[in-house]
Amino acid sequence: MSTSANKKFWGNVACAAALVAVFAGSMASQVAQANAKAYAAVTSVKDVPVPNVPKVTPTGANGVATAADWSKAYPDIYASHMANADNTGHEGGRIKYTEQDPDIQTLYQGMGFSFDYTEAIGHAYTLQDIAETTRPHKLANCLTCKTPDLTALVNAQGTGVYAMDFEEVMAQMSETVSCYNCHGNTPGTIVIESDYMKNAMQDEIDAGTMDAVNVSCGQCHIEYYFDPDTKATLTPYGTPEEMSPDAILAYYNGMGFSDYTNENSGVQQIKVQHPEFETYTGAGSVHAGTFNCADCHMGVAYNAKGVPYVSHEFTSPLDNQHLLDTTCAACHSDLAGMVKGIQDEITGRETEISALLVELNAKLAAAVEAGEMSEAELDAIRALDRDAQFYWDFVYVENSEGAHNSALARECLDKAEALANEALAKF
Repeated sequence: MSTSANKKFWGNVACAAALVAVFAGSMASQVAQANAKAYAAVTSVKDVPVPNVPKVTPTGANGVATAADWSKAYPDIYASHMANADNTGHEGGRIKYTEQDPDIQTLYQGMGFSFDYTEAIGHAYTLQDIAETTRPHKLANCLTCKTPDLTALVNAQGTGVYAMDFEEVMAQMSETVSCYNCHGNTPGTIVIESDYMKNAMQDEIDAGTMDAVNVSCGQCHIEYYFDPDTKATLTPYGTPEEMSPDAILAYYNGMGFSDYTNENSGVQQIKVQHPEFETYTGAGSVHAGTFNCADCHMGVAYNAKGVPYVSHEFTSPLDNQHLLDTTCAACHSDLAGMVKGIQDEITGRETEISALLVELNAKLAAAVEAGEMSEAELDAIRALDRDAQFYWDFVYVENSEGAHNSALARECLDKAEALANEALAKF
């Protein structure tokens, strides 16, 4: 072939390739536009079509299908799940609550949170976090919310796993919070795998009185305790009616339970965990009957073909512009401003009441040292202190800073303040 013929041939090939690319691009654009039109009404997580579930061979510990196992079947969801690794806390470093809120060094005296309490970050770091914390963890129950591998191990071997040595079990853990925690090995379906939440809430899910999505998130975002005898992870309730702060406190008081004894005051305190589930679904919640956790903290996303999927990157709804422009816009003209107002109010009151509790702690410690009050008098004050701190802590450690249920947050803080003042009046 001559040089000129060769150039002409390859020129025609290039032209044909360009035409194919244009055609393919045009077709892709048309497909995306058609999908966007077809799925225009999909603005809520519950309206997203449920994907088909292929068979996979689990590669994780104890038969857990890992996120990587599902990556080829659900590439968009997998990519959004992996984006949780971007959540590394505030710029400049993670907040150390012991420095931001120094009152807790006194109020939590006697347990690890008094010296190591740091801002939570993405689910990708659950195992790293627990490996690096300086809070002591002797038993495997400390891994309850950190990995699906522990959940599967409990399901396979029973609740005795919770009382096993931490280091022994930790060596078997590899998967951070992922698909199995919410779906078992069947994506597209909510499966409550944690034994304590299954025991407490499965009947409510089956009866339609509790949203399975909320319960799924509640497997970790709850108030829980370790059984004093078996060391198993348990919930202090078995029905929605028993989930209020009042009922939970009555439950603990009835069994004489405490997480630690304050070294300064001798008060046997309850350390509340992170009761987002109980707060959001509790009395006074404005949105619980309409939206679930996924609606606000996951949301709808669209791939390049215009097909919707449920994002598995967990974010604040204030960081989800699609959600703000659609679902939220129907009721809120300035959701960010409203949330900031609530959070400023609640955190301000938390600080005021923690100062009261620190004052109470100091006066109790001084009274014990002086030896001028009877044990009965001291115990009466200790009981008030215990209850006051419980109500304050229920709000302080709930991660929305009042936004999930501002009415309940205010109610708890009012009770904490009243109980603290009642105790202080006894000196």
